[in-house]
Amino acid sequence: MRRRTEAAAIGAGILGGFAARGRAAPAEFDQGLLWSALVLLTLGLVMVYSASIATAEAARYTGNDPTFFLTRHLAAVAVGLLAAALAFQVPMRAWQRAAPWLFVLGVALLALVLLPGVGREVNGARRWLALPGINLQPSELVKVAAILYAADYTARKTALMHSFRDGLLPMLGVMLVVGWLLLREPDFGAFVVIALTATGILFVGGMNARWFAGLTALMLVGFAGLVLSSPYRMQRIFGFMDPWSDAFGNGYQLSHALIAFGRGEWFGVGLGASVEKLFYLPEAHTDFLLAVIGEELGFVGVLTVLALFAWLVLRAFAVGRQAVALERPFAALVAHGIGIWIGVQAFINIGVNMGVLPTKGLTLPLMSFGGSAILANCVAIAILLRIDWENRQLMRGQTL
Repeated sequence: MRRRTEAAAIGAGILGGFAARGRAAPAEFDQGLLWSALVLLTLGLVMVYSASIATAEAARYTGNDPTFFLTRHLAAVAVGLLAAALAFQVPMRAWQRAAPWLFVLGVALLALVLLPGVGREVNGARRWLALPGINLQPSELVKVAAILYAADYTARKTALMHSFRDGLLPMLGVMLVVGWLLLREPDFGAFVVIALTATGILFVGGMNARWFAGLTALMLVGFAGLVLSSPYRMQRIFGFMDPWSDAFGNGYQLSHALIAFGRGEWFGVGLGASVEKLFYLPEAHTDFLLAVIGEELGFVGVLTVLALFAWLVLRAFAVGRQAVALERPFAALVAHGIGIWIGVQAFINIGVNMGVLPTKGLTLPLMSFGGSAILANCVAIAILLRIDWENRQLMRGQTL
């Protein structure tokens, strides 16, 4: 209880820091954007606890502590909010100068994960760096670094965006290197999100429509080739198409997710009353958190989550459009990139939970259990708030 009180105090202090930034009144940054993110974080905290109690009580490595995942998720949220408060202090011009170096650091961490004895392997995937007290997942941090790098590259190369050789090809080469490293882990989901986000930034930044269409077609062919070349991915595709044909095998996760949604009906079975989280639905507190929300809070709960994500993405694009009007290309592209990233990843996770997309290991932004993901999400939201704050200062005639 003491940990929860301390974390709440930290969160309140950080929110106070946001409000006090530059002696700013609350109206000096987007309240809707901030509160939609905070509500998603809070709801995620509650649902992670609800979804993980049974697993935590039964597992030996947790010491049979029902609050095992809650305390760690609470610590991740507190660290994420602290990192967000620090990120908010950094001017966008500093982010732009640091963008290439942050991206190089991210790529180095991706390579470091693949080294034997350095990267930590779980269930056949080597995606984590075992640091003292934490497991760092570099692919989550690379998502933020890739947005900053792609935005900086596009802002600098705006006049060359219609040229394949000078505009598109260098960025394509860089993304292929990142994709190769991610597929070696393997982390196909992160690769898809980063590729779509970077492509979206290039398109918003003025990429030739024909090159965009060609690149999109190339990515579709490439993704299809990756699926067809991997029996594991093929099994996931077939399990997604008809989960009931192998409900105890390839379709196990999806079939139980669909059962959870069906049990929830309109208003759910009640908070904490989910049956599917009782060892039926794997990864209930991470990849399939929305299924537990659907079962316990029903259609209304799921619709609330969808509305919050939709509002957050819309506000991100609104901040980006305002930056465009103020002739701030880098800030505008970063805002659009963050909106694309959160929108794409939320769409994929929600689609997977509902059986609209093949099963893929992607968390629900700002909600699912996972320290690295929460940290990256909070920093991204802080950067978005910083862009909005700077926009408002410029509209008031103040210098940055």
